[in-house]
Amino acid sequence: MKLFNWTNIRLVLMFALVIFLFSFTSIRNNDRKLTKSRVVFLDADNLFVKSETVNKLLIENKKEAQSIQKDKLALDKLEKSINANAMIEKSEVFVSIDGVLNAVVKQKTPIARVFDESGSFYIDYQGSVMPLSTEFTARVPIVSGEISKEYKAGIYKLLRFVYDDDFLKKNIIGIQVLPNGSLMMMNRNFNYEIDFGRTINVELKFNNYKAFFQKAVLDSSLYNYKRINLKFTQQVVCTK
Repeated sequence: MKLFNWTNIRLVLMFALVIFLFSFTSIRNNDRKLTKSRVVFLDADNLFVKSETVNKLLIENKKEAQSIQKDKLALDKLEKSINANAMIEKSEVFVSIDGVLNAVVKQKTPIARVFDESGSFYIDYQGSVMPLSTEFTARVPIVSGEISKEYKAGIYKLLRFVYDDDFLKKNIIGIQVLPNGSLMMMNRNFNYEIDFGRTINVELKFNNYKAFFQKAVLDSSLYNYKRINLKFTQQVVCTK
């Protein structure tokens, strides 16, 4: 019985010691200051926003990360501050074991540039407005004309379809939105325009266009056409 009690006492003491050491380590860890801050972009080739801008938000406008104590950090607040930037889609902020304050940033992905009465701006992959950047200009189709609320969802869906298709992404360089919602497109290497019609049967129309292009480009007949009509889903009508 005594042995049993002594074993229990030792277990309690060991458990208390572990709690003490953990609490002591946690307190000392929280009292430590950061060593530095680091900003990592997932798409580092084409930066629409400077890393210095994100870093300034990350250290909350302080001059140096080394002046910040770890227990003073509000990581959720920092993420919200970074995500509020119009160029950024999302971010993840965390402190690594070596005391580095990290921000992993994903920028918004522009899929078109719109010109209208209010000026010029990008449309990103989520269908949101994205301002132009002084750091980098995206090579995306130019959209002109008024995008009314009635046709907005269909046009954004079409723009995403173009962006996700390697051939269309390289071939379609301009889209004019007509008052009735029909689309007239311009291609990169030839003088013809593409009469797409409204944003219905989008995949079928583009498949027809790609099949026609692959056949016509072999005999150089594409140079002879003024307009390619895709409104009839069973055929492609060409006008010289």
